[in-house]
Amino acid sequence: MTPLSDKGLAPPHMDRLQDMGAPLVAGVLGRQPRPVSPFLAADLGGTHARIGLVVPDAVTGKPDIVIYKVYRCAEHASLVDILDSFRRDHHVQTDALVLACAGFVDGGAVINESLAWPVLLDSLCIEGGFASVDVLNDFEAFAHAVGHFGKESSTAIVDGVANPSGAVAVIGPGTGLGAALWLPGRPPRVLHTEAGHMELAARPGIEQAIRAQLGPIDGYVPYDRVLSGPGLLRLYRALAAVQGVPATLTEPSEITAMALAGMDTLATQTVDQFCRWLGAFCGDVAIAFSASGGVCLAGGFLARITDVLRSGPFTERFLDKGVMRPFLNNTPVFVVEHGQLGVLGAANWRLGH
Repeated sequence: MTPLSDKGLAPPHMDRLQDMGAPLVAGVLGRQPRPVSPFLAADLGGTHARIGLVVPDAVTGKPDIVIYKVYRCAEHASLVDILDSFRRDHHVQTDALVLACAGFVDGGAVINESLAWPVLLDSLCIEGGFASVDVLNDFEAFAHAVGHFGKESSTAIVDGVANPSGAVAVIGPGTGLGAALWLPGRPPRVLHTEAGHMELAARPGIEQAIRAQLGPIDGYVPYDRVLSGPGLLRLYRALAAVQGVPATLTEPSEITAMALAGMDTLATQTVDQFCRWLGAFCGDVAIAFSASGGVCLAGGFLARITDVLRSGPFTERFLDKGVMRPFLNNTPVFVVEHGQLGVLGAANWRLGH
């Protein structure tokens, strides 16, 4: 079982030998020398696959995404099908791939229950025709993009003064709850974490009542049970059960839309509680990793609720950490639209930037 993270080691890498009849060679190898040829970078989630054709700059070696497209996973039979469509539609011929994806590698397969279909590394090499496949965690990839976006693509949620020498925590609720740490240096380093599996901290009162709806009272309930797209729906249904009212909405997007429009009290309460627990989680992560460089919140979902994050209960729960409040007062929190950053970060990792 190999995590999609280096944690001081290189993520999984697979090569198909030049002799097409030779057996597949798999292992955890060192990062490959800087490639000079174009390659594909993919950011795979439970809902979407983002694919980019990357051409390294001839002078700096930095990645340039010259073609980019987003695919809905449910509309395709496999990742190989998506990659074939991309190469066919854009007349691309390249046999190298770097894949950013949540989960871990076990027996040559990416294990992640949120994916639309299995991802088998040998299939990518054999059926996809790739001579080289590198895999890393999706939020590790996103963290490798820190420093490649400006103020115009970010929105401040909590004001603060970032320590330029400090670590940056990168957090994002999507299909699951991703978390990684960007460590400054030459070159910068990224540490993938499984912080989303930390146990949910519910305070007395309504939070503990909701918590009781999410799992056994004396059992384990992680933060990602609520701080994710599917988690928002779980939270909505749990809150409805606590209040004894019907849960009429069936999609996370509906809950968000109704809450933003002020058309559904239960939806509004759900989003408020989501922000409350997200603030608590972000504060815990910032303290645990001494993220004095700030907290970067990633994902299109959060970009749609920035006004709620700024004006709602997020900030107070983020700051409400006793003696650590002064530290958090100086720790900025900002939201960045995900967009191409997962693809860019994966490309940065492969090129060593």
